[in-house]
Parts: sequence; structure tokens; C-alpha cells
Amino acid sequence: MPLLRVEAATVRFGGLLAVSDADLDADAGAITGLIGPNGAGKTTLFNVICGLQSTVRGKVTLADENISTLRPHERARRGIARTFQRFELFGTLTTRENLLVAAEIHKKWSKDHDDPRKVADRLLDTVGLRSVAEDRVDSLPTGLARLVEIGRALAMDPNLILLDEASSGLSEEEKERVAEVLRDLAREDNLGVLLVEHDIDLVMGICERIHVLDFGQMIAHGTPAEVQADPAVQAAYLGTEEPADETAGARG
Repeated sequence: MPLLRVEAATVRFGGLLAVSDADLDADAGAITGLIGPNGAGKTTLFNVICGLQSTVRGKVTLADENISTLRPHERARRGIARTFQRFELFGTLTTRENLLVAAEIHKKWSKDHDDPRKVADRLLDTVGLRSVAEDRVDSLPTGLARLVEIGRALAMDPNLILLDEASSGLSEEEKERVAEVLRDLAREDNLGVLLVEHDIDLVMGICERIHVLDFGQMIAHGTPAEVQADPAVQAAYLGTEEPADETAGARG
């Protein structure tokens, strides 16, 4: 049973069908990718999962529980954490303080009795930020700030983390650092990671399975190799036409 399952999610904005009958699943202990051209509906589908976007129809299941009618904070308390394309950090606070704030918020409503200060201290090592623990976040390079966002999401003790364009604005070295952290989280902490990302090389390098959206419809899913070889995916990204007649003849 997948950790997360989305079934037939459909979203309308007035007369615009933004997402149409989209199915998606993500496993614990694995990194799953969600890709597609600009405007494909990726962030909208993320918002459906988090409860920030209502649907015309569809179902969201987390750890075998139907959470479709739960509000965003209720889904967060079930174990969903999220980062956004634009930084949502406390820039005038230090790295440690950003993690501490999240850990203290989590402690207020959870049954977790861990000291928030110890949680923040542990997360500094988890995401590799010990060396900048006392630096103000608004002074950090973009790559380290992304790791602060990930660390703050982890302070909520999730079983699923949704990352929206985690590599945006990063250098190649910074991307590799983020990738290494995500691999460790999935492998060692059995965390489910769902990644919306434009950097196809990154997605193909770290994801075990990938879902592809185009014009709000899920057009492919599978391993990186399967997705790369899919004619519909190639058409969506490269503007090529599917050789329907030729392939039909070959099959015949």
C-alpha cells in the first residue's frame, strides 16, 4: 500500500480544467517525482494533497486514511510537510532559531515529549547545517537556505514531505548537496518524498518513480528509464509528434 495515494483528482478554476482525473502515488522510503511543462498543474496537485486546494472530485489517502475532507493543519498533523517555491523562512532569525520555532510549534499539538532544542540541534546535523547554525538565514546562500526549509519541514516529524522546486536557484554543487540529503532521508528515516521539479537531470538521478502531468492530465508514470522513453513525455517536453501510424504498423 503506498504511503500516499491520489485518485481521480479534478480541479476547476471557473471554466478552466486545471487538473483532470489525476492519479498519483508515493511510497515511504522512496523519492517520487512529479514533472511536467510549465502550467501543467503540478503545484495545483500539490495543493490538493496539502488541502490548500479544493477539488471537484477525487480522493487523497495517507497511510490508508482518507484525508480528503481534512483541513491543511489537520493533514499536517497526520504527517504531511511541505516546502514552497518561494522561501517562507524567518530571515532575521538564525538557522537554529528557524528549526527551533518549527519544533516548538510541533510540540504544542503533538504527543511528542522531545525537547524542541534537542530536536533543532539534531536537525542541524541531519541536513548538514551545523556550520551555519548561528548565522541569520537572510545571509545564507540559496542552497543552504533551501536546506533550512527542508530542516524546518522535518521538525514537524512528517512521514511525507512535499518539495516544490527544491533546486530552484541552486548551483550544481548545491543541487548535489540537496540530493544527498533527500536520499539519506528516504533511505535512513523511511520518509516518503514527493518532488515537483523542473530540473530533469536531478529528477532522473534521485527518483525511483516519476509521474508526468501535461495540461492537467497524468500522461505517464514509471521508472526514470520508462518515463524518458515514453513518446507522450517526449512530445510534451520536446514538442515532437508521436509517430502513431509507424508504431501501429510495427506492432501489427
